[in-house]
Amino acid sequence: MSGRLAHHRPAVHGNTSGTGRAVHRVSVAPAPTVSFDDRFARELPEMAVPWQADEAPDPRLLVLNDALATELGLDPGALRRPDGVRLLVGTAVPDGAKPVAQAYAGHQFGGFVPRLGDGRALLLGELTDVEGRLRDLHLKGSGRTPFSRGGDGLAAVGPMLREYVVSEAMHALGIPTTRSLAVVATGRPVRRETLLPGAVLARVASSHLRVGSFQYARATGDVDLLRRLADHAIARHHPATADAEQPYLALFEAVVAAQASLVARWMLVGFVHGVMNTDNTTISGETIDYGPCAFLDAYDPATVYSSIDIGGRYAYGNQPIVAEWNLARFAETLLPLFSDDQEQAVALAVEALERFRPQYNAAWSAGMRAKLGLPDGLDDEVATALVEDLHALMQESHVDLTSFSRALGAAARGDAEPARLVVMDLARFDAWLERWRALGPDAELMDRTNPVYIPRNHLVEEALTAATDGDLAPLQRLLEVLAGPYEERPGLERYAAPAPGDTGPYRTFCGT
Repeated sequence: MSGRLAHHRPAVHGNTSGTGRAVHRVSVAPAPTVSFDDRFARELPEMAVPWQADEAPDPRLLVLNDALATELGLDPGALRRPDGVRLLVGTAVPDGAKPVAQAYAGHQFGGFVPRLGDGRALLLGELTDVEGRLRDLHLKGSGRTPFSRGGDGLAAVGPMLREYVVSEAMHALGIPTTRSLAVVATGRPVRRETLLPGAVLARVASSHLRVGSFQYARATGDVDLLRRLADHAIARHHPATADAEQPYLALFEAVVAAQASLVARWMLVGFVHGVMNTDNTTISGETIDYGPCAFLDAYDPATVYSSIDIGGRYAYGNQPIVAEWNLARFAETLLPLFSDDQEQAVALAVEALERFRPQYNAAWSAGMRAKLGLPDGLDDEVATALVEDLHALMQESHVDLTSFSRALGAAARGDAEPARLVVMDLARFDAWLERWRALGPDAELMDRTNPVYIPRNHLVEEALTAATDGDLAPLQRLLEVLAGPYEERPGLERYAAPAPGDTGPYRTFCGT
């Protein structure tokens, strides 16, 4: 680990005092108490380019998250009206909002790019929700910005609905995540392999600060900017670290802990992010950017769903290793804040980073014990051997992680047949089952831990295809099912079933 990033000096290009575009301001807030702030842009103007969304020729609301809107202090009814829909695509800017494209850098598939930024997105502003929390309202697919790098800045209906579906499913599963407020069709076609209907996603996050944000600030060589960014992150996400003897080191430790917990939760439900670049690693510990993401169909640590991940860098089983690598890059950015002595700064960073693996292992082990209903106080060696033997069986048989985990809950109650039907080596499985049952697994704990319903890849594709063709009914039904992932309900068997055997290899795309 070193301070090797210092030689990069990217700059934000573009009009930093205005956009040169007409900005339409309307009052769409349902009450005077709801207002937008521009805290990020005010505190870190070097990392924010004021900008305006492209006009949407024929905006049409496809899906609105009423519960989230209410949580934000917004009126769902007002958001459904024309001015509200225009707000959701960024063409009607409410009082107090000053949309900006955010600057950040990032390692993409291991290669450092000093200037990335919001190439097709805008931070519309910050809202204080009904619980007093500051939340970003961010638009994705809103048009070209100074960071577009030759792209069109647009997004298609399918990928934006994918992010809506998967992010809301992750929220229902209890996994920290950005949220989706709405998807609006723009009426503008988007050219990819073919012409597709365009859309804008309105995304909500506790912030959009990333490891890549710190990489950008560090690469400028402006230590004052880096310090202000760190102070902003502390105030926004980890305020307790402000009182530490070394607050910036404490900030790093807090992010390490948050990411260790987050990635463990991904692994426990079989979530494959697909593009774990440093610009997709948040300071808050929320999951961000649902592009080439998917859930495991067949259990295999080598699983890759992203069409562009040729080498398997972001395979399911690699995710903890990649998270640690990304955090090492985060540590590099903070070295000037840790100590004026380079060697001491590196030593402090290494010591803090070394906590990631035990924190991840503890979170994952606790989650696996719950998934298997294991009793408190069980010897670690016994639990570890039980889990490792089960995973070997699961990989050999390519079982569906979600349905198999629920079947084990039935086995804990005495009905092992659903689980036995999908394993290849029955003798080994029965021997494992005997060891496990002897420990008295808690079936009710297993039911609370192992979801029945996840965004199964074939069902997501089915819903997105129908929605792109104008039929939103399958999407709405899928969203209703995923909102209650742990409660088994009659009539929803197809949503709990593994993918049909004839679906073939599954591939997802980044949507750009």
